[in-house]
Amino acid sequence: MSDVTIFAPSPTLTVTVEEHGGEPDIHLHAGGQGVWQARMLLRLGASVTMCCSLTGEIGRMLRHLLEDEGFAVVGVERPGKGSAYVHDRRGGERHVIAETEGEPLARHDLDELYGVTLREGLASGLAILSGPAGDETLPADTYRRLAADLRKGGAGVVADLSGKRMAAALQGGVDVLKVSHEELAADGLTSNDSPEQVLRAMRELRRRGAEVVIVSRSSEPLLMLDGEGFVEVAAPRMEVADTRGAGDSLTAGVAAGIARGEPVREAIVTGAAAGALNVTRHGLGTGDPEAIELLRESVAVREIVDDSAAGVEQSVTGHVSPDGLAALAETEEER
Repeated sequence: MSDVTIFAPSPTLTVTVEEHGGEPDIHLHAGGQGVWQARMLLRLGASVTMCCSLTGEIGRMLRHLLEDEGFAVVGVERPGKGSAYVHDRRGGERHVIAETEGEPLARHDLDELYGVTLREGLASGLAILSGPAGDETLPADTYRRLAADLRKGGAGVVADLSGKRMAAALQGGVDVLKVSHEELAADGLTSNDSPEQVLRAMRELRRRGAEVVIVSRSSEPLLMLDGEGFVEVAAPRMEVADTRGAGDSLTAGVAAGIARGEPVREAIVTGAAAGALNVTRHGLGTGDPEAIELLRESVAVREIVDDSAAGVEQSVTGHVSPDGLAALAETEEER
């Protein structure tokens, strides 16, 4: 039995060409949202079971890669074309050579994947619902059913989703929802990036079925809403090597904390530190656990009392970020 089960419908075989010593250097890895989350969870000391479809020869290769990383893999093997990409990064930027999202799950394969995910998720007591490689991989309603059934069986559910899949999971009910401010805008929940709009959207998402809502905002402090109200969480800004995977590292850090029995307001600190460290690396969902633990000391958490002012009026929990201090000073001068 693992600490965390991850529903990863269609992991991706990634082939990346880099340059070393003037020669091509080819890297072969498993990738995709669920894989990056699992990778960070493992680094934070949590054991992980991945429930996924393994399609054709790509799927056979993915099983070996995932197991070599230390994940327990419960895979539904099927014929066909799996998800994969080939990227060339020799010039410093990613250039797409070829990509495929793979084939949609057939009904019987989906039933089998649903069943093993429910079994493993209930055994773990905590499950992460991650997205597929492509929109047509499986019906969005799968997330509603899975979220509802896992919670009925007593398991906690963390969802890192957007669009139709997020809406479906919310109908089933989730313990933690993580979403980005860009995804809120794409879903029509905000018309701009102002904190007021984001806070309003978070309240709506909680009304729809999320016990806790976490919104990442690129380089800006992330926001969280739980039963006690809003908090802002500011991690140190690190030098960026690759921003991809930072949000998944955030989700993994929160899940790792919850699996250890931490309250969500403590787990979010680990999540913020993990996401901050991940941007310093080309390996997605990676990072030194000791560095993450040290970065936790630099994460500033503050409660937002007057959300109509987007956090200008506040009471303090832990540290106050520099921006928060400046806002307080401005407010005092105005008075």
